[in-house]
Amino acid sequence: GLFPRPLNQEELSAPNGERILHLFKMLGKFVARSMIDSRIIDIHFNPIFFRIGDAPSTGIKPSLGAVKIVDPGLARSLKTIKKFALAKKEIDEDPNRTAAQKVADTESIVIDNVRLDDLCLDFTLPGYPNIELEDHGSHKRVTIENVDIYLEKVIDMTLGSGVRQQVDAFRSGFSQVFPYSALSAFTPDELVSLFGKVEEDWSLETLTDSIKADHGFNMDSRSVKNLLQSMSEFDVQQRRDFLQFTTGSPKLPIGGFRSLTPMFTVVCKPSEDPYTSDDYLPSVMTCVNYLKLPDYTTIQTMKKQLYKAMKEGQGAFHLS
Repeated sequence: GLFPRPLNQEELSAPNGERILHLFKMLGKFVARSMIDSRIIDIHFNPIFFRIGDAPSTGIKPSLGAVKIVDPGLARSLKTIKKFALAKKEIDEDPNRTAAQKVADTESIVIDNVRLDDLCLDFTLPGYPNIELEDHGSHKRVTIENVDIYLEKVIDMTLGSGVRQQVDAFRSGFSQVFPYSALSAFTPDELVSLFGKVEEDWSLETLTDSIKADHGFNMDSRSVKNLLQSMSEFDVQQRRDFLQFTTGSPKLPIGGFRSLTPMFTVVCKPSEDPYTSDDYLPSVMTCVNYLKLPDYTTIQTMKKQLYKAMKEGQGAFHLS
């Protein structure tokens, strides 16, 4: 899900950094506005984004477990590196070892057949060599003596100081519409669902209760029944394509089809000689959730023409 890329202070002060902060602020306003309008936006947020964003009131701090949710690959690497720190800690706390033994055993620590020095790590953020974790970090090697500090700084840059200003910009934009603190009533996972990752009910029963047939069709019309049957069998991508084609948005509002305003309506699209209904493609009026469906002779023909319109009609605007 969406999560800010870490940025250092130099990047944030540059024109592109200012632009990124502006975009996060605008995103916050957009998300807040969507909540007021009961709209599910097509953005999948990472739940950690909201845990960090609400940190002042919840006290949630960056951790290796949180890194795993944001960047599983980085988390796996850090977990391996942490084994070196834990091995050193175990040696240091062993009362049965002499000081000389502790030094010797620490220098000989091997994890997964690799010594820490073999990893050639420095104090820069993994994957971002331009982001130094401390002054002149690119010239400072990670050793068994400072590996625990390295881990803390990587986690902080990934989930704390490196993304704080982006998250604060989002909060600032959101709060221009209504207080960000209002989100404390929701868990991060609930917010993710609220903003775009939600299961939609496309069952035949729900569709039948949520869609109106008019102007040449009624709910018992063959083509309407075929349409509803086909819609109930759509896969995830087909649902997105259908909604984008018919409503202008790939997601339903909160509450599903029943919450569409105006109500989703299917009407009969007439044919003119020498053509028949099977020769026509469906057309739509997205502003009023209006589907003009030819009275196809078979469900197979309807599916073929509907799928073609869904795929090739994306973004098109014509008189129908």
